[in-house]
Amino acid sequence: MTLWHGRLSGGTADVVMHYSVSLHFDRQLAHDDLAGSRAHVRGLGRGGLLSTDEVAQLLAALDLVEAELDSDTFRFEPDDEDIHTSVERRVTELAGDVGAKLHTGRSRNDQIATDLRLYAKRELLTAASEIVGLQEVLVTRAKEAGDTYLPGYTHLQRAQPVLLSHHLLAHGWALSRDVDRLLATVGRMDVSPLGAGALAGSSLPLDPDGVAEELGFAGRFENSMDAVSDRDFVAEALFDLALLGVHLSRIGEELVVWSTEEFGFAVLDDAFATGSSMLPQKKNPDVAELARGKAGRLIGNLTGLLVTLKGLPLSYNRDLQEDKEPLFDSVGQTHLALAALSGLLATITFDAGRMQEAANGPAVAAVDLAEWLVEQGMPFRQAHGVVGGLVRDSIERHVPLAELVEAHPALGSEAVSLLEPGVAVTRRTTPGSAGPLAVKIQMERFVHRLESDRNRIGFSS
Repeated sequence: MTLWHGRLSGGTADVVMHYSVSLHFDRQLAHDDLAGSRAHVRGLGRGGLLSTDEVAQLLAALDLVEAELDSDTFRFEPDDEDIHTSVERRVTELAGDVGAKLHTGRSRNDQIATDLRLYAKRELLTAASEIVGLQEVLVTRAKEAGDTYLPGYTHLQRAQPVLLSHHLLAHGWALSRDVDRLLATVGRMDVSPLGAGALAGSSLPLDPDGVAEELGFAGRFENSMDAVSDRDFVAEALFDLALLGVHLSRIGEELVVWSTEEFGFAVLDDAFATGSSMLPQKKNPDVAELARGKAGRLIGNLTGLLVTLKGLPLSYNRDLQEDKEPLFDSVGQTHLALAALSGLLATITFDAGRMQEAANGPAVAAVDLAEWLVEQGMPFRQAHGVVGGLVRDSIERHVPLAELVEAHPALGSEAVSLLEPGVAVTRRTTPGSAGPLAVKIQMERFVHRLESDRNRIGFSS
């Protein structure tokens, strides 16, 4: 029996039921649905719509439903269209006529909006905590890196040497912005829709404020039509997770490159690598590649939802059923990616020798030569031209750059010392730069940021 059997005669066509059913994916909202139902029942009691005994009966039935779900003994029926239908049907079986009062003053429209907000709040806070866990791995590896340095790249061409710790922390700071976005999104979604009904509220003495407080929301809706139609919070969550996925993809890309024999900067732990079904010698960076590949999936989930939302009139439309699968998928993939990359980065071995060998080429100190000339009074653009010309001559004439620098009248033997291995990276002294003192200060600030974020996440949960 459908929830609308009183209005429509006959049964709903099987093809319509199969097309519209959402139980196979929204059943993971069961505990959120039960939490919302408990709060709603207590609100009905406060409004005098349920007696004390009826409240107790319904709460007991809801507790039993939860126990059946947790023990995997809950029996879903073929006519259960969604998790709300399943729960209400079972409560009515357990509580009899009192169970039929569960849906008093409530629509599936405000019910699902509430369930989804409860789910999204919890899962985004979990993701934020997992991001901090990955950042803690990065800062641990950065501390372990000590004075190891490697080439920093632009256009994937060697540019300047940087400390490995600086490179790792660069990813850490990007992830901090992901934490910021997730917490801001949680703050904006922290509004209870319960009491909005189908779209216009109710004539019954409901208690939206009390229900919102019981469910842990910061407040209740201001406009009932907006409350049931708003999926901004899902779109924002999907954007936050998509951009996080882009950042994880960037980490993955570097680890793919670094672990090649051509680079040789890193060796993957066997537990976080795979082999080949045909090539016995292979050790493949599948975790890093999947982090790179799944970013497209997260972006696709965001794009799909935005296209769904862009043409909808107020207020609720069944199109909004399409909000859940992309959200569930993005959340699930994000949890897996953060766990896998944290493990990979915690166990990877960095080859300091290969990194530093690649960074010791004299050309990567070219800007240091130009800045040395600036310190002697030469305009930077002129200094840039002088050093660029020497680099070109070195390449074309196959003459060591150091020889050309020593022979140049504006440079000489003092400038040659800038080309010595490991010197250039020590000369980065500006705040936030890649030199030792600046990185030491940055490390302290980053650790403080992680402590602050842990507290923010805990306060919001």
